Amino acid sequence: MDNKKVVQNIVTKDSLVRSLRDLGVETGMILEVHSSLSSFGFVLGGARTVVDALLEAVGEDGTILMPVQTGDNTDPSSWVRPPVDPAFWKQIREEMPAYDVGMTDLRGMGDIADNFRHRPGVICSSHPSLSYAAYGRYAKLLCNRQSLHFPLAEESPTARLYELKGHVLLLGTDLTTCTCLHLAEYRTEARPIHIQASSIRRPDGTKEWKKYLDLDLDSSDFEKFRPAFESKGLLKEAMIGDCKATFFAANEAIDEAMHYFEKETIYDFYR
Repeated sequence: MDNKKVVQNIVTKDSLVRSLRDLGVETGMILEVHSSLSSFGFVLGGARTVVDALLEAVGEDGTILMPVQTGDNTDPSSWVRPPVDPAFWKQIREEMPAYDVGMTDLRGMGDIADNFRHRPGVICSSHPSLSYAAYGRYAKLLCNRQSLHFPLAEESPTARLYELKGHVLLLGTDLTTCTCLHLAEYRTEARPIHIQASSIRRPDGTKEWKKYLDLDLDSSDFEKFRPAFESKGLLKEAMIGDCKATFFAANEAIDEAMHYFEKETIYDFYR
């Protein structure tokens, strides 16, 4: 028998809740979660178990928030993983199905986010490509309004998370997945503006290819924040099974990210 294929460690709901408590997750918290199910190794019950544990960890007075981005519902001219031949752009724009909160496929969000968004009582924001899902005490406040234009800026779940002093939990992912850090890009005007587009459904049931404005967001810089985060003691990290978990306060991290963009990056041409 190949020992590499033998399960050596099992993550259960109870063990996950205990690990989250040790990491600093408390009852009543607002928690933005980014996750990779495969990073844990073997989870008894899979994505369902992780979602159950997260909900139990924050309790009835807490709130779980997850990005549920539908990256395929964007303009094909911006696709890079993989890019698409320009000859197909017109066809894609015409035939892309209209955004549907429950049916449009997620892209790169993982099984945990997909399980979470289909739970009874979960509220989803309405943006056709950069939406969020939330459950709990502040779910409506977080998701009841998200601007079509500049969707992760001041009229977004990201800004409400900052105001409510929520926290971030990375489960097997790094800082480049942390959606709320994009708020620092908006607040420092660190990126150029570009035109994006998505397929949306009109009130009469027909669909429309809708253009909107956004910054040319780029999360590749986000791991560069880590030395500053660590030097100021912002990050708390631990292993949960085979998964590296990272926990921090959203507002503190966003403020520090803003300092980085102001000091280390020059975008005066766009300002």
